[in-house]
Amino acid sequence: MISLMINGLHVSVPEGTTVLEAARWIGLETPTLCFMEGLSPYGACRLCVVEIGEGDRAKLVSACTYPAQEGLNVRTSSPRVMRARKMTLELLLASCPQSKVIQDLAAAHDIRRQRFRQEHEDCIYCGLCVRMCEEQMMAGAIGFRGRGHDRSIGTPFDIKSDVCRLCGGCLYVCPVCQLRCTYTEPERPICGACTNVFPPSTD
Repeated sequence: MISLMINGLHVSVPEGTTVLEAARWIGLETPTLCFMEGLSPYGACRLCVVEIGEGDRAKLVSACTYPAQEGLNVRTSSPRVMRARKMTLELLLASCPQSKVIQDLAAAHDIRRQRFRQEHEDCIYCGLCVRMCEEQMMAGAIGFRGRGHDRSIGTPFDIKSDVCRLCGGCLYVCPVCQLRCTYTEPERPICGACTNVFPPSTD
């Protein structure tokens, strides 16, 4: 067993456990978009960042890919972590404001605006669909293509795959495709329509 500290709590986990799994083991829910149980960790969305180390040596790492280590000191919601997480959510909102999953995460983190140029993309390149197709469906019909601005996901040479089973697994796991936000003002990247707003207490 490996012993580490998470948010001041002593935690013992089996060797091979990731920091994300260790945090969830004690009930600390850490947001993720690219992580799903049963699929290999990828660390693409950067929402699960946590802070490890002390002082000048402290750094941010993705919890879903970082292994739990003996004596590790982890902070899942330090000011530095929360700033990085909110910045990431703003960037995701700028790319895919139509994603209800991203909208809900933004609302949960009290984000009321995003400061980046608005886009309306159909992919955040989390890799869930690629891993689902390869690791669970054993098909490998789709994959990443290109780099940088030209990066995309699809079949080789855009030719219809003869190994695709039309199972829909890729759509099922996609945080952009699975639920679409129905906001009616495209110029407003954060609508807040799904947020439960309670009146201030009069007590």
